Amino acid sequence: MADEMPRADEVTNLTPEEVAAGMKAGKMLLVDVREPNEIAVEAYPDAVVVPLSAFDPAAIPDPQGKQVVFACRSGRRSITASVAAQDAGYPYTAHMAGGIIAWKAAGLPTRT
Repeated sequence: MADEMPRADEVTNLTPEEVAAGMKAGKMLLVDVREPNEIAVEAYPDAVVVPLSAFDPAAIPDPQGKQVVFACRSGRRSITASVAAQDAGYPYTAHMAGGIIAWKAAGLPTRT
């Protein structure tokens, strides 16, 4: 699925387990690019929200040395966000493959 996306090869795929561990260790900043209506239903704990519909990588808080990782519902919009951030000159090359669907399948918690 993600392989069909243009420039997907420019984005590093991380698993939900890798992202959860990185967040817990204080090494990753998760940026949720889903829309407010989606986040109102279910959200990643401790993620920063920067919706793709009005995406501006400058709106991402200073990661203070953490790796920025984009996430969405299934992993498609997060690739788009990473490519857009790279095009704007940011070194944000990672996304969480599978999105919140994979996050929940891995048994990780969400906020409702």
